[in-house]
Amino acid sequence: MSVVHTRKDDPRSASLEEPYALPRSWFLETGDGLATSGMFLGGLIMVTRNRFLAWPSVVFGINSLINQHPLRQKESAAGWSNTGLCIVALFASYFPYFVVTKNPIV
Repeated sequence: MSVVHTRKDDPRSASLEEPYALPRSWFLETGDGLATSGMFLGGLIMVTRNRFLAWPSVVFGINSLINQHPLRQKESAAGWSNTGLCIVALFASYFPYFVVTKNPIV
């Protein structure tokens, strides 16, 4: 049998294990309800093409962009992606009115 000698700098050593903890710069915050509502409305607008829901969705997207905390989050692009989705949903809801077709859009 061989004797296993562990060194102090061996990363596999069980004596060097520490409990998992988030870095001090990351705060555990609850999710932004308006940003979640904007993302939900953006997806709903893409499916239903309801142009009346597009405007509140854009307002929620701008609100999430203004209220983001980039220094407190691991990835700070959440506000931009939410606002982009809301603007694209607004564009998708009004786009059929600018396309020339033979049949009128009801």
